[in-house]
Formats: sequence, C-alpha cells, structure tokens
Amino acid sequence: MISIDRLSKRFDRRAVLDELTLSIERGDRIALIGQNGAGKTTLFRCLLGHYGHQGTIAFDGVAGRRRETAALSRVAFVPQLPPPLRMPVGELLSFAEKGAGADPRAMREIAGRLGIDLDEVRARPFFRLSGGQKQKILVTVALGRAADLMIFDEPAANLDPAARAVFIDLLAERREASMLIASHRLEEVAGLVNRVIELDRGRVVLDEAVLDRLRAGATHRAVITLDAPHEPLARALTGWGFAAAPSGLRFAGPVPAAETFRFLGLVARYGSLIESLSLEQDTPEEI
Repeated sequence: MISIDRLSKRFDRRAVLDELTLSIERGDRIALIGQNGAGKTTLFRCLLGHYGHQGTIAFDGVAGRRRETAALSRVAFVPQLPPPLRMPVGELLSFAEKGAGADPRAMREIAGRLGIDLDEVRARPFFRLSGGQKQKILVTVALGRAADLMIFDEPAANLDPAARAVFIDLLAERREASMLIASHRLEEVAGLVNRVIELDRGRVVLDEAVLDRLRAGATHRAVITLDAPHEPLARALTGWGFAAAPSGLRFAGPVPAAETFRFLGLVARYGSLIESLSLEQDTPEEI
C-alpha cells in the first residue's frame, strides 16, 4: 500500500527523519511509538504531502505529485493539535461532506456516540470550542469518511475517559481501513494493532508483528543494549526480572505476551538511550 524509501527531512541542520525506510501493507494497523522529537509527526506530515522531503513515498506504487490527488483523497487524518480554524463548525462539516466525501448521517451518529451534539455547536467558531470538543469534531470528520488509510497523532489526548473508550470502539469497527496510530497509551490500542513501530532520531529502531505475542501464555525474550549506563532504566528492567551484563549496557529477560504493550511503553520513554532492542521467541541465551 505505502512504500517509504530513505525518507529524510531536515529542519535547519537537524535531521528529524534520517533515511527512514518502511513498508505499510493494506490492512496493517500500526502503533507508532517513540519519545517526543523522534519524528512521528514529521513522518505523518510527509505522508500527507505537507512537507517537502528527500527520498520517496509511493502509494500503491505511485510516487511523486500524482499521488496527491489520487491517494491522499483516501487518507483521513486527526492531528495532535487541533488547527486554529475560525470557520463555524457547520461550515467545517459541510466542507468535509462536499470536499472530502464525509457522510453527514455517519458524522451525526459518530458525534453522538462521542457525546457531542452537532446542532448545539454548529454555529460556533471551531477555535472557540474546548479542547475536547475540537478533538471530537476532528474525529467525527475523519471517521465519517470512507478512507483507506487513517492517520491519528495522539488522537485521544484531549478526550475524556468515556469518549476515549468510545473512540477505541469506533476504530475497532473500521475493519476495512489501514491505520497509523501514534499514542502514548499503548494499552488502549493493544487490541487494535498488528504491528508496533518505534522511531528514534528519525529512524525505525523496532518493527514488530504483535499478534502472535498476544496469545495467552506466550512469553518472549527481550534483549536491550544501551548507549551508556543509566541507573533509572536499569532499575526498571531489573524490576521486570531482566539480568544485566557486567558492563551495565546489555539486559535480557522475559516479557509475557499480556505485558507486551506495557513493556514497550516503558522502553519508549527511554528511546534516546537505547542502542538496540530485540523481542523474539523465548530461547536461552547468554548475555
């Protein structure tokens, strides 16, 4: 579906994406993790055509400008920060319907499930809504479309717990769409995704299929190598039952399938310290 080859993006002299190479297959549902500044949002913006870049992005084998109308019309996006739109909500919904093919009946149903009355906010400028209301409207517009690919950048950050649960249910119902979800709440999207990809310094440092590891009772072995000793991370890994090499740079231990996402959430917080990470079938290995 999407082929990314040696994608690079710099701001001034800093490489935010550094020759990133990745393939996304039709039907993939990917949790994208990594610390702030790892390149997640920049990757999304490059996929959406918002940023110029080096390297290639091909949708269904088509790269370059031709993809912008043919492919991007099939992509729905919810940003981490709502844009400061001054138009009334009703105008935004009308634009989504006429310009992006959103279904007005579907949008009304989705908004109602999220706990927002479209008639009540229709005349209000979008930028005057609360953070939660803005996010609900953006989710409503995105899910109201028959998109092939859905990109979500921390989409539940401003949602209340009840709306967050509904949002996850809505995603689970969209079985036909591929998804890229950047989220710090890995436990929430665990049941949705079949791959976890971690970015660090603009490169893919982990790309794991997770379906097999989520089977009840399965256990896998993680091996982590650090760039330098780090006592807080060492204590956290020891708490998971990991053994440390004498150098204090390499750790190995078991990760139960049911705890996969909690473990990945832990290591994502220390992404800049990790030189390498593997998560494989549990077999004895000397550290």
